[in-house]
Amino acid sequence: MTTPDKPLAGLRIIEVSSFIASPLAGLTLSQLGADVTRVDPIGGAADVHRWPVTADGESIYWTGLNKGKRSVTADLRSEDGQALVQRLITEPGAGSGILLTNQAGRSWMSHDTLSALRPDVIVCEILGGSDGSPAVDYTVNAGLGFPMITGPLDQGGVTNHVLPAWDVVCGIYAALAISAAVRRREATGAGAHITLPLEDTALSIASTLGYLTEPQINGHGREGTGNNVYGTYGTDFVTSDGGRFMIVALTPRHFRDLVELTGVSDAVDAVEKALGADFTREADRFTHRSVLNALFEPWFARHTSAEVDAALERSSVLSERYRSFDEVVASGRLATNPLFAELVQPRIGTFLAAGLPAAFDGEHYFTGPAPDLGAHTPT
Repeated sequence: MTTPDKPLAGLRIIEVSSFIASPLAGLTLSQLGADVTRVDPIGGAADVHRWPVTADGESIYWTGLNKGKRSVTADLRSEDGQALVQRLITEPGAGSGILLTNQAGRSWMSHDTLSALRPDVIVCEILGGSDGSPAVDYTVNAGLGFPMITGPLDQGGVTNHVLPAWDVVCGIYAALAISAAVRRREATGAGAHITLPLEDTALSIASTLGYLTEPQINGHGREGTGNNVYGTYGTDFVTSDGGRFMIVALTPRHFRDLVELTGVSDAVDAVEKALGADFTREADRFTHRSVLNALFEPWFARHTSAEVDAALERSSVLSERYRSFDEVVASGRLATNPLFAELVQPRIGTFLAAGLPAAFDGEHYFTGPAPDLGAHTPT
């Protein structure tokens, strides 16, 4: 649970949550040294059996997001259960008095109620829609515009993302917000009521990256580009043995090396002259990407994946072969990356699990396994 030499050692956080954003925030805080207790209803919340699962039906998903936490279960509909959770949240101590939840709207654990019991309480509520209405990553994303420009250009529809990106970003923002609120409380003694809608998380990132600014300034939004990287030169190519590589040439040097590697210098020079383009400019490389793709494609089609790999390793071109999750694990990359350490997870098995991706003085922080549901419930 708490490790003395970690940055957030001494903090005690009560997490009443489920699914991704809130548990990920709790996991992140735990990896940084906080003592995090997840509270679930008796029998577990809606995510206790969520896929992926083992052959025996144990949730790999649940254990992954709840590593290193304590687990308390209570009848959250009863006065006794609610009083137990309130006591856990408001217990005395400089590092306690912190609630992380995605289950707002319960008056018994609202900021108003809890601050009456402990004035300096910090409550972080992860919400769905900007107006507090229910929403999840996939519905937020559908209403934001990304599925309209994701996927093949000829699909005639929309493509949902597989990675729950907004849940992930929201979880990290929640951990950051709680850490900031703790620092302010240490300096001023003031608590905090933090509200963090999933939809606002997505809107903020979309605004920051220009997706929502373009329609306001230029009068129109961004169109889909398929597997071509927007605004620069980058796309995927297929090799003679069916492998596929993602190639990105962000700088003039990257582009020169790609031209040299594929042996099409004369053709590229001729196209550049004919089009009146300047391929040292990202904008021109992007604008004329279809012509450039056609020039580079034959070289990849003539060579095997191994040959392409070897040639790219000798080049500055940014590249990677597309791999499945199975291939990543089979490659041995996890065993050689200090981000991973062996974890013995009861009910799941022994495997390499990632710690905190940020390394402090060269060290990644790890937690222990996820607890049995309700293992730390007071008797």
